[in-house]
Amino acid sequence: MIKGATSSKRPPGLLAILGSKIKNLTLIAVLLCLWQYVSVAVLDSTSRVLLPPPTAIFSAAWELLSSGELLRHTRDSLKREVVAFLWATISIPIGIAMGWWRTVDQQLDPLMEMLRPIPPLAWIPLSILWFGIGDAQNQFIIFLGIFFPILLNTINGVKGIELNLIRAARCLGASEGNILWRIVVKAAMPQIVTGIRVGLGVGWMALVAAELVGANSGLGFLINDARTVLRTDYIIVGMATIGMVGLLIDQAIRELGRRLLPWSRVMGR
Repeated sequence: MIKGATSSKRPPGLLAILGSKIKNLTLIAVLLCLWQYVSVAVLDSTSRVLLPPPTAIFSAAWELLSSGELLRHTRDSLKREVVAFLWATISIPIGIAMGWWRTVDQQLDPLMEMLRPIPPLAWIPLSILWFGIGDAQNQFIIFLGIFFPILLNTINGVKGIELNLIRAARCLGASEGNILWRIVVKAAMPQIVTGIRVGLGVGWMALVAAELVGANSGLGFLINDARTVLRTDYIIVGMATIGMVGLLIDQAIRELGRRLLPWSRVMGR
């Protein structure tokens, strides 16, 4: 007997999902095994201090987790990132104004293009003189790292809007305020979210560099402090934590973008 309709596909089970995730980690597992072999079987005891095996790294990570030190430094770094990001969101209305009004763009563009090429790290000596050693100095460096990627993406998002949408809205009697809010801002939102993703990543890297010289806590401070006592296992744990936290931040922004902007192809990747 021929069935009239095919049965719908069942969603993949938990084991299938776990299997696909584990399969994606194959390269990482191979590299860890190779690293373990080189550190244990190839390097001598002196060189092994500079490149400890993954088993020693996992042991050091457990020590830092058990003592609460790793969580404390991660919390302090994330707090600085969040505060700086909240300040850096001022780049969104500035970018919208520069993209929408030519006069604003002509006045602000030379200033922004003069400040933008200056690396956030170049501001560290001056920021220490201004704010001293502490959170304010670190947040200022992160702010600089986050501000310009969001600004540029916002400007490009506004300037890249299809003009026919704006013409159609004006023909239907929409006010400039409604056009700006209901068309321009919403159409530019995928680019703005992309700018936030890039900016948070740049800010996270700038934060760690700032903490190396201008903080008494945080993951950058942990790495630098471990260097002074030749604890390369702690250094690698700090570096791995930076990478994993950065990955989680990016994944969170991407997921939020997919939920808020399901129609956007930019968030689909």
